[in-house]
Amino acid sequence: MRYVDELTDALKAQLASALRLKDQLGYALRSRLKEGYTRQDLRADLMAGLVVGVVALPLSMALAIASGVPPQHGLYTAIIAGLIVSLLGGSRLQVSGPTAAFVVILLPIVKTHGLAGLLVAGFMAGVILVMMGMARLGRLITFIPHPVTTGFTAGIALVIALLQLKGALGVDPAPAPGTVEYLSNLWDVKASVSWPDVSVCAFTLILLAAIPRFTKRIPAPLIALTAAAVGAWALGELVAGFDVATIHSKFTTVIDGEVVHGLPPLPPLPGLPWEEAGPGGGFRLDFAMVRELLPSAFAIAMLGAIESLLSATVADGMSGTKHDPNSELIALGIANMACPFFGGIAATGALARTATNIRAGARSPIAAAIHAVFILTCTVALAPLVGYLPLAAMAALLFIVAKNMSEARHFARLLRVAPRSDVMVLLTCFTLTVVFDMVIAVSVGVMLAALLFMRRMAVLTKVSLETETAARYELPKGVLLYEIAGPLFFGAAQMAMETFDTVGTKEEARVVILGMGGVPTMDATGLVALESILDRLERSQSKVILTGLRPEVAELFEAAGIRKVAGQLAFAPDIETAISMAIVHDARISIMRAATPAPE
Repeated sequence: MRYVDELTDALKAQLASALRLKDQLGYALRSRLKEGYTRQDLRADLMAGLVVGVVALPLSMALAIASGVPPQHGLYTAIIAGLIVSLLGGSRLQVSGPTAAFVVILLPIVKTHGLAGLLVAGFMAGVILVMMGMARLGRLITFIPHPVTTGFTAGIALVIALLQLKGALGVDPAPAPGTVEYLSNLWDVKASVSWPDVSVCAFTLILLAAIPRFTKRIPAPLIALTAAAVGAWALGELVAGFDVATIHSKFTTVIDGEVVHGLPPLPPLPGLPWEEAGPGGGFRLDFAMVRELLPSAFAIAMLGAIESLLSATVADGMSGTKHDPNSELIALGIANMACPFFGGIAATGALARTATNIRAGARSPIAAAIHAVFILTCTVALAPLVGYLPLAAMAALLFIVAKNMSEARHFARLLRVAPRSDVMVLLTCFTLTVVFDMVIAVSVGVMLAALLFMRRMAVLTKVSLETETAARYELPKGVLLYEIAGPLFFGAAQMAMETFDTVGTKEEARVVILGMGGVPTMDATGLVALESILDRLERSQSKVILTGLRPEVAELFEAAGIRKVAGQLAFAPDIETAISMAIVHDARISIMRAATPAPE
């Protein structure tokens, strides 16, 4: 009956926790509005939202193209995710939408399962993110080691830059399953390089690099891409043979049976994601397909959670605010569940757009919502003009994104100064990301993060024989005092307990005192390891005295049935009491042995 009551209490606690998290949706917006929201705040948010919208508009299209889907799907993502996360999330100034980090995950999905598979995988990732938020795992994401995230980031940046070569060179290599094959196919079509596309890409790169040196008031992409589009159009009219690939020439959409070139002048409309065309014109949603997409969905969820929470943390540092990670994860999950029903791809917190939002003077989540409304307006009103954007200019924009994302100097510094184990993890994550794909890289990276954590915690947790304390209290030879310091969990318990292999027979250790005041927590593996030590000492007829138990550990012992046993196991509140008990017990054993006649 006691276990039924405990199970009921646990379920009640989980339900209460879920309800609290439900109430936390919209945490950032509600907390900001409670502080007061003035007309000046609205004006500041309006200006910041417009600035971020100008930056996000071309970037969202470029990221969609890089992911293998038409550009409007990137805009739909920025609109839907931008609205939902800003209104329901836990970060005041974060801007969400498609990001460069997802490109290396989404592109292989599109190649294998088409747009429908991509949208379904995004929905599944949203479900995983909501579950992570409900399980209050927001804080745990920040424990992923820096070499893992740095390896991912540098690898993703390199892959993004390599993928833009075909747009920059104006070539169309054969589809390839991986980066190595892609580069091989790119080399095979080197003879068909389009010099007009190369010149447009170079011109855009020069502008994107130079404009910030002269002015930061106007976003560089707005000037550079506009100039590239106007220049490419003018040269195409004046110079024979000057022809570059544009959004208008590359992408088409069928609307009510009519083929529309470029960007369709429509807002994101609701629809079933699995009804989008897959490879060969069909996509079948069944359990086998869900199982096949699950690793990709997990990779999207993990990378999205890491990037979003790191972006929110940076935003806190820049603005002096504080975000709620679990609320942010749930809002991000809801956004990723909603986006596929409006043609949107995977979304997460975008660090560059968030930083732009803060620098532009944003004061609340309303700025991010305004950015989404601005993109919606431009999608409907400016669709014909957007079609003139050259793909080579979009490739140039992503070259700059990849450069900023790579943090090459920081990567090189880690290689020089980090411990060997961290360098190996860094290079492993980087190599897997570049050579294989992010599904493998995220899976291995998460495993390496856990192994690194276990290894380091195992080193921190120690069991030591306290000879100095024993000498100070003049302990008899048959009394041994051990101090356990650090958490006893699955990564450290067995290694720590190996110290007791040196404990001798009953003549050497009649009483063993285990000081556990330095054990903050213990899991089932630690409990089993400790029980095995207690059993071995009991067989050697050594009495054990446990001292300094913290409440959490004491509750675990009570639940496991580890209780006082006369002559075998005892508990003491502190070391001094335990030593007094040990001396009395040792003296009693010595008297009993002295009174026992020696065998003839």
